[in-house]
Amino acid sequence: MSRRTANVLCLLAVPIRLALGVLFVAASLYKIAEPYEFGLSIATYEILPLSLINIMAIALPWIEVFVGLTLILGFWTRASALAVAGMMVMFMIAIGIALFRDLPIGCGCFASAEAGDEISSATLIRDAVWLAGAIYIVVVDDGRFGLDRVLSKVD
Repeated sequence: MSRRTANVLCLLAVPIRLALGVLFVAASLYKIAEPYEFGLSIATYEILPLSLINIMAIALPWIEVFVGLTLILGFWTRASALAVAGMMVMFMIAIGIALFRDLPIGCGCFASAEAGDEISSATLIRDAVWLAGAIYIVVVDDGRFGLDRVLSKVD
């Protein structure tokens, strides 16, 4: 692949990286502010044992805000995108299980605003699109348009 093609592919990854970063930061804010409510959302999936719900409700939003910010900054770009991809797979599995069980629940992704918005196959499709974006970043974004490049020049 030519250097010019690599630059174009990396440049195309930037808006995807920024969108995913903003998405994860935005999704984390309500969860950080309302861990009890988020814990209830997690519990409605009926997947985790009760002993893990509180730790998940507290830890997951901070992981989301961290990877969101690192994606926005272009810092640890591929590792952050890989973490996002892993979370998207985890979310899709949870949603798939809930759909299979025919549980009438909301996603729990962005706050009470989606309380009437039950999960559906459209939720899985949405998450698959975000997963594809994260995979694209892992594959093509080498950090040349972010903090990764700046820091690599310092060494």
